Amino acid sequence: MPDDLFGILNLAKPANVTSRAVVDVVQRLVRPAKAGHAGTLDPLARGVVVVCLGRATRLIPFVQQAEKVYRGRFRLGLRSNTDDVTGQITETPGVTPVSAEQLAAVLPAFVGEIQQVPPQFSAVHVDGKRAYKLARRGQHVEISARAVVVHRIELVDFGFPDFELEIDCGSGTYIRSIGRDIGERLRCGAVMTSLTRTRIGPYRLEDAVAPEELDQQSLAEHVRSAAEAVAGLPVHQCSEEELEEIVHGRKIVPDEAAAFAQGAEVALLDPSGGLAALALYRRQDNSLGPKQVFLPRRD
Repeated sequence: MPDDLFGILNLAKPANVTSRAVVDVVQRLVRPAKAGHAGTLDPLARGVVVVCLGRATRLIPFVQQAEKVYRGRFRLGLRSNTDDVTGQITETPGVTPVSAEQLAAVLPAFVGEIQQVPPQFSAVHVDGKRAYKLARRGQHVEISARAVVVHRIELVDFGFPDFELEIDCGSGTYIRSIGRDIGERLRCGAVMTSLTRTRIGPYRLEDAVAPEELDQQSLAEHVRSAAEAVAGLPVHQCSEEELEEIVHGRKIVPDEAAAFAQGAEVALLDPSGGLAALALYRRQDNSLGPKQVFLPRRD
């Protein structure tokens, strides 16, 4: 496998394996190129894991910030120290059955920018240490609420005590916490029983490849353009002459006045549509100065 590999894999992680294990499958195939995932899924969860390859690992922050869609199943009347079924579960005594209408009535409170407390067993840092490491030692940690954005919650299935939600959300949102907090609103508790990530930005589960289907021959046909990771950025299509300037770290000046905002980050594409670089726009001289260059240097 060439060490100048540059692209993205959309993988379908199975349940009950770690995201790291999925990435390791790819890493063995692409070595010596790098491979890094853009957003961890808990072992319990299945679904989309985006793996950036080679120079595309520098695009991981763009994928991490993309909108995500999940399908989560939950059970009312239970509580857990992990907020899902993998932890120590306790039953809530004397639970009165909840109707679909009662459940649906509390969902609007979880849409928009909300304050959310991550689970005790999560990767957030508390005093410089991962919360889950402290929790595994039996320590109860105080985790501050943080702002997250939920674009949409839809109740897609209900049969007390179980229900299923489809959730569109931004980066940093814990689906376990949403289920937990819905259960508290209903005064009966709730734990997550399963989770599927169906989309990250343009990467959909129906288009994902299972890790076990990959080998040296099939990998190349599943690698997607790195330009997809920055699809939300404004674009400038470069000429060959402009690419020559960019690859040497020099700014370019488009022939016509660009309609970019001052300081805008712009994706520079080569004539075939591949991602050549990221640049910052300066309105003063109508220039695009390279910020990250992905083309190999031409000597």
